[in-house]
Amino acid sequence: MLQAQLEIGADPTEVGRARRWARSRLAGSGISADGPLGETLILLISELVTNAVVHTGAPAVLRILLPEPRAGGAGAVRVEVADASHCPPCRRRAGDEDSGGRGLELVHGLADRWGWQPEGRGKRIWCELDGCGGGRTLVAAAAGPDAAVPGGPAVPGAPGGPAVPASPAEPAAGPVAPQAYAHPGRGR
Repeated sequence: MLQAQLEIGADPTEVGRARRWARSRLAGSGISADGPLGETLILLISELVTNAVVHTGAPAVLRILLPEPRAGGAGAVRVEVADASHCPPCRRRAGDEDSGGRGLELVHGLADRWGWQPEGRGKRIWCELDGCGGGRTLVAAAAGPDAAVPGGPAVPGAPGGPAVPASPAEPAAGPVAPQAYAHPGRGR
């Protein structure tokens, strides 16, 4: 497993820098930043870094854990963002006119697994995509709820996708308890 880490400043312009940095790390690991896996990873990184910068107003640390290139891309790619806020992440149900509030819904819809845990005085939010073609790709997210997409099903909660049902184990809105989420029928 290869690990790379980037310190992120509290400025929202750091999100673009994090995307550029992540693209270079993916290319160095043999994952095409322009392929479905790479594009999905860049979006997940953008969402997690944006949440950390916007909602904490403090620096954060982005970490990417990549499978060894000689493993042929097999294995999960893990993205982690650690920030200084002790406040738990909060999944929101954004309205059609809202300009924000979709970040964790996108993470939930695109990642094979995601979660968070307290870390020191802050927290670490993480997500994983299976490197061997797993994950819900951007193609599936853009296709909408009724489309048959080679990359997989429509993404619940994504724009154009079906609504995310509320259940006691997986709240649709409000603070999320420290735990991990995985999609049924997919790896844990």
